[in-house]
Amino acid sequence: MQSIYSTHSFEAGAVQRQRGVALIVSLILLLIVMVIGLAAIRSTTLQEKMSSNLQDRQIALQNSEAGLRVAQGLLQANTAVIWRDCTVAATQCDNNPSAQATIANAWQTVPTGTGANQYTAGSNAAGQPQYVIEDMGLWNDRRTALGPQQTANSAQYGAAPVVPTAHFYRITARSADPSTLPDRATVTLQAWVRK
Repeated sequence: MQSIYSTHSFEAGAVQRQRGVALIVSLILLLIVMVIGLAAIRSTTLQEKMSSNLQDRQIALQNSEAGLRVAQGLLQANTAVIWRDCTVAATQCDNNPSAQATIANAWQTVPTGTGANQYTAGSNAAGQPQYVIEDMGLWNDRRTALGPQQTANSAQYGAAPVVPTAHFYRITARSADPSTLPDRATVTLQAWVRK
């Protein structure tokens, strides 16, 4: 009888040790689940930031395109402000005038409204688009070029090539003034316009 009692005492101690191991295993599993959950939260937060940045850039791109179109319409209507005449020999006209156009009154803000040559940026945009127009002077207009290489017309046979010129302007538009909201996306577009 005494041996049975000692066996029972041994089993009770073994059960207690198993409960301790189960607690440690469950804590380890809980820690693993918590790490996986934190990684999922971080991944979701990163994806939200990326989609927000993509949306901000798309809005900036549309804003900049609207600035280009309004500036082109103002140029065709002869109401645009020409910032710089690049036909003057002393004038330095770089490919990207954004760095040079920091002086006052260089960037023109697109007029707000819903009429012709007006545009109102939405509430999600960083601001109203801006533009700079430069006079690039007369350039060869290959779209209307006439000559023996461009046509089979008998009147042109044997004649010297005639390459008419056209007046070109360069429009640089940006989605908004980057100094007002430096943490927002800014898109700069450029187009040459024949007039």
